[in-house]
Amino acid sequence: MKGSTHRRCYCRDAHTGKPLGKKCPKLSSRKHGSYSIRQELPPREDGTRRSFSRAGYDSLKAAQADLDHVRALLGLTDSDDPEGMELIASMLEEVGDQKSPLPDIEETRRRLKSGQDLIGRLTVSEWLDRWLHGKRIRKSGLNRYETDIRVHLKPRIGHHRLDRLRVSHLSEMFTAIADANAEILEQNAQRRAAIEELATVPWKGTDNRARRKVMKTAIDAMPPFQRVTGPATLLRIKATLRAALNDAIGQQILTFNPAAHVELDPVRKPKALVWTDARVSKWQQTGEKPSPVMVWTPEHTGAFLDFVAEDRLYAMWHLIAFRGLRRGEACGQPWSETNLDDHSLTVSAQLVQDGWEVETSEPKTDSGFRVVALDDDTVDVLKRHREQQDADREEWGSAWVDTGMIFTQEDGSWLHPGKVTDLFERLVAASGLPPIRLHDLRHGAATFMLAAGIDVKIVSDTLGHSDTRITRDIYQSVLPQVGKNAAEATAKLVPLQRKTEAEEARKAAKKTAAKAKAEARAKKKGKRKKPKK
Repeated sequence: MKGSTHRRCYCRDAHTGKPLGKKCPKLSSRKHGSYSIRQELPPREDGTRRSFSRAGYDSLKAAQADLDHVRALLGLTDSDDPEGMELIASMLEEVGDQKSPLPDIEETRRRLKSGQDLIGRLTVSEWLDRWLHGKRIRKSGLNRYETDIRVHLKPRIGHHRLDRLRVSHLSEMFTAIADANAEILEQNAQRRAAIEELATVPWKGTDNRARRKVMKTAIDAMPPFQRVTGPATLLRIKATLRAALNDAIGQQILTFNPAAHVELDPVRKPKALVWTDARVSKWQQTGEKPSPVMVWTPEHTGAFLDFVAEDRLYAMWHLIAFRGLRRGEACGQPWSETNLDDHSLTVSAQLVQDGWEVETSEPKTDSGFRVVALDDDTVDVLKRHREQQDADREEWGSAWVDTGMIFTQEDGSWLHPGKVTDLFERLVAASGLPPIRLHDLRHGAATFMLAAGIDVKIVSDTLGHSDTRITRDIYQSVLPQVGKNAAEATAKLVPLQRKTEAEEARKAAKKTAAKAKAEARAKKKGKRKKPKK
């Protein structure tokens, strides 16, 4: 196909105003005018001609380089590939109309082979929508992805072209989120201060009522209370974007994932702490918890189970406290996967909460599928619970909802995990024990198993962890007496001379004190004797 370069200027005749074109006398100078290129393209489907044209080159060399570039792009397809030729021609026609830079030859070759759009006009927002639509995971996971995309990713980086997304764009996004957090905190503080000031204004009196009305109007005009985007949420946003871009790499749309190279501050998960006497005392005085994750001592757990012995869901509290089931696993455990004769149950399902809706789901990971051994006491508790459930079924009759679950509402229907948590918190408050979360009952079960000397692999399998390192990292808290015993056992392994001398000195001091005490008793006894007449 024909292609050419030519030089022209835009000078006009002083009298007629018409372009001089090739008649311009200044064209004899190489510095006058500019160069243009024109390349014939394959005709359209209807047979009409089309071409690629571009002007404004300062030199013939630059014009010839772009003309060679266009011809190389046309040479990416064979003459017997009309579809490929049409794609290349349409791309060049669009690039020429929009005056866009010529596409990279190797990148175009790769896109052509992989069946992608030859012009990388796909935006981050469009790709995220496409990626989310293609995900086949449970609803709660989809909703978390959708929230990250809708609230953070699309508003801040959705306008960028996907193939031009850079690490700097993501760094700017997280910086903007941090700035927004600071603004939210300031607005929350202003609103809180205004509300506290309003509370100090009396209700009685015309002046006071007028003042309260003005203050309420000002408060209503303030931004509402908002939650900041915490460190854990930032990591989740990054993980969502990284997963989406990894899929783009898998489909050969991208070759680089900028989300994998953005650095964020690490999030330290809170360690579980035991409610020691000192911590309980401080909590009673200040109302503050030493850590978000607190664990009861065996005495605390026993006191709670005794307190809720008559509760309809006692068997659930007992099972979580001793075997460490998750809330959703306990709510979704069916009788069909519970073998009381064999002293075991198989965790194969769970109830998950999506917003306020509840749905059944498989465990999140392969390690979540597990067999949990049951002790004799737990088996007896579950047998009594089953007898009570049979009685409830007869009482409800045809209104009974047969879900097959161990733990249900009064009519046999599913338990709502959120309501279970609320009930547990009310029971803990009524018991007077130091506060823990329902999930902390699971932490307690793990801590008790480790304190009892159970191998960490067995503990990890019972809890459904994928790796024993997770068990070690989370449950580093030990009961005080267990820690002291371990410290004493360790100290006895090291022989110390000063320790022997110290023991002898203590024995000598103890012997001296005993002798002095005996002499004092004898002297006192002698004084009490009456003299002979």
